[in-house]
Amino acid sequence: MNHFRRRADGLWCEGVPLAAIAAEVGTPVFVYSSATLRRHARVFLRPLRGVPHLACFSVKACPNLAVLRLLREEGLGFDIVSGGELQRALLAGAPPERIVFSGTGKTPRELDDALRADILLFNVESEAELEMLDAAAAARGVRARVALRVNPHVDPRTHPHVATGRRGTKFGIPWSRARAAFRRAASLPHLEVAGLDCHIGSQITSLAPFEQAARRMRELATVLESDGHRLCYLDVGGGLGVAYHRETPPDPARYVAALRRVLGSPGRVLVLEPGRVIAANAGVLLARVTLVKQAGRRHFAVLDAGMNDLLRPALYDAWHEVEPAGRPRRARRRTDVVGPVCESADFLARSRDLPVLESGDLVALRTAGAYGFSMSSNYNSRPRAAEVLVDGAAFRLVRERETVADLVRGETP
Repeated sequence: MNHFRRRADGLWCEGVPLAAIAAEVGTPVFVYSSATLRRHARVFLRPLRGVPHLACFSVKACPNLAVLRLLREEGLGFDIVSGGELQRALLAGAPPERIVFSGTGKTPRELDDALRADILLFNVESEAELEMLDAAAAARGVRARVALRVNPHVDPRTHPHVATGRRGTKFGIPWSRARAAFRRAASLPHLEVAGLDCHIGSQITSLAPFEQAARRMRELATVLESDGHRLCYLDVGGGLGVAYHRETPPDPARYVAALRRVLGSPGRVLVLEPGRVIAANAGVLLARVTLVKQAGRRHFAVLDAGMNDLLRPALYDAWHEVEPAGRPRRARRRTDVVGPVCESADFLARSRDLPVLESGDLVALRTAGAYGFSMSSNYNSRPRAAEVLVDGAAFRLVRERETVADLVRGETP
């Protein structure tokens, strides 16, 4: 469910017409709905009542400070994968004890910054990282709390670019090395082994892979505890999918119920890392048609937004619904919706049956709240889009549109 609704005069976000936002802020612009973000956070957290848990929003999905602050107020912690995301979480007011640090290639500087902040947990992804973190903690004179991310060798049945739990990926410690890695971690004087972690992928639309991974993790946790390790945290990652087109993913209540059924009452804090399921359909990308053109039998609507603004279609062949933000015309035409970037991959929607679009029309690309702005770039020296947060009948600019001056700051001719 989301709070983007069509009225007689066009598409609205909560109590604000999208056309009014475009008129004031310009395009392209990402528009987020506060009501949708709050609802999704509450729907995710509700089935976790009565279970010791920490739900950490995956910052990489939507790192805007205003969004992070709202989600922090709703009771979410944060899962980070870089030093920059650490600073964003702290600037959004996150208590350090509600931050977990994932990622395959944390640098010594990032490790030191996180140790200085005294975050809850490092999700360590290799034995080499154990050594790096032990040295960083020794230099600071502290002990670092760690959970070891183990690759459970589970096929998440998703796009290969976002499948992280299969055999041979760069993520996590291979299953066959798990016990040895835990022994090594326990031997290092500046590490405190506190948990077990896994993450099998993203945009997963079936419960079966989650259940399979949870079952393997439960069995491994039992073995590790018999080896003498004290596991206070069991982190099962994130990855619950959303409906971009025809997907029918399970809702959070069924997802949490499945995890609880498999894991039972393990006496550990259950850590989850939702991202896409919280933010995806809480946001749209608003863009304006610059021109329309025909090439043979193909009709193109060229927008002022391109693959640098919304990379997912080019990177994953992902589907985003496209619709006029104003009153749609009755006539329809099969249309390729593309951007101005100098790449043949610069498309946002291929061969869609859409109301006829004309120059100046405002369009909305749905379900763009997750991995939309966060994956955008300055390719072709294009300034990145603005971001707006709607709350009821009001909206505010939560990220100014970049300028060319921003792009060249720090450069020397």
